[in-house]
Amino acid sequence: MAVSLSFGSSIHLPPPTRIRAQPNKSNIICNLVEKPLEELFNIKVERKVPKKRLEELGVSRWSMWKTGRSRLAWDWHVDQLVYIVEGEVRVVPEGSEKYMQFVAGDLVRYPKWFEADLFFNAPYQELYSFRAYGDD
Repeated sequence: MAVSLSFGSSIHLPPPTRIRAQPNKSNIICNLVEKPLEELFNIKVERKVPKKRLEELGVSRWSMWKTGRSRLAWDWHVDQLVYIVEGEVRVVPEGSEKYMQFVAGDLVRYPKWFEADLFFNAPYQELYSFRAYGDD
């Protein structure tokens, strides 16, 4: 391809190449892989926990808590390990529109200073233990 200059000479340019559009902020944000809420809020979950694991933790000696259909605003002042015996809970972290769902058979570790609204749609029962930093 030749381009003429105003004073009579011309220069030769390479053929045009396709240039990809640079991503803008909205494209970048849309393409990000969202982390699960559990990871964002440092909540550890074990699903369908085997009996052997429950025995190792001494879950049968933990305190019991029950509720029916309800909503509860809660904040954790210490780490808490919870084994869900019956029902399910939807956990909506403070400031979030998304939720996590935990069901019977799940072992959930909530971190100190975590704040959330808890939603129970039916009878719910859990065994719980407050944990010190470093307890497994």
